[in-house]
Amino acid sequence: MNGEDPQERPDFIRAIINGLERYNPEAAGTLEAYLTQQCEEKFCDCNANRALLKLYQLNPDRIKDEVITNILVKAMTQFPSPQFDLALHLLSPSQSNPGPNSSSELTEAVSKLRALNAQLEGAEYARFWATLDSDDLYADLTTDIAGFEDMIRVRIAQLVGQSYREIQFPVLESWLGLNNAEATTQFITETCGWKVEGDLVQIPKNADNEARKAEIREDVNVDMFARVIKRSWEESA
Repeated sequence: MNGEDPQERPDFIRAIINGLERYNPEAAGTLEAYLTQQCEEKFCDCNANRALLKLYQLNPDRIKDEVITNILVKAMTQFPSPQFDLALHLLSPSQSNPGPNSSSELTEAVSKLRALNAQLEGAEYARFWATLDSDDLYADLTTDIAGFEDMIRVRIAQLVGQSYREIQFPVLESWLGLNNAEATTQFITETCGWKVEGDLVQIPKNADNEARKAEIREDVNVDMFARVIKRSWEESA
């Protein structure tokens, strides 16, 4: 998963973000259309999306709240990474923080997305799904992102596969936000390629979850000790 420089990026978008065209207000429409493509085709180009937010900074009259929230949701799918915060820091204080001059709807949306992202970054996966189901606004904020929940589940599974050789089935089920044992088993076996044995999920050995014996070698010889002892003796004398 490469959300910074995806292979799906077309040449005309590359020309915009790598040249002076990135400062042309008219480029906003092209980048917005490209964001729509990302949402529909399930890939992410955080670099291009930040270029669009920068254009919004320079041209506040072109700001579209829905575009901002879609960029944040797409950045969220890249967890764990700094992509969400990088996008967030391109928003004005009135957009990202509550206050008398803020847009109440956008500020509330950004606040809720920030909370979701913090839970993903903190590996609070069960809490993330509970929060996502707690308010209809979350469904509205993620509705434009095709396959949002599936992308989150796949990413959680990737991280679990990097950290565990086995995990309890109920724990993984809660982390994946699946409340149906049959659906969970299907995801584990077909999507992840893992095995369910009783109440445990067995994860194959890989380069990340394999236990390695740490070998610590200290190259210390007698001459080194002799120099230390000699220096100590000279200082005391």
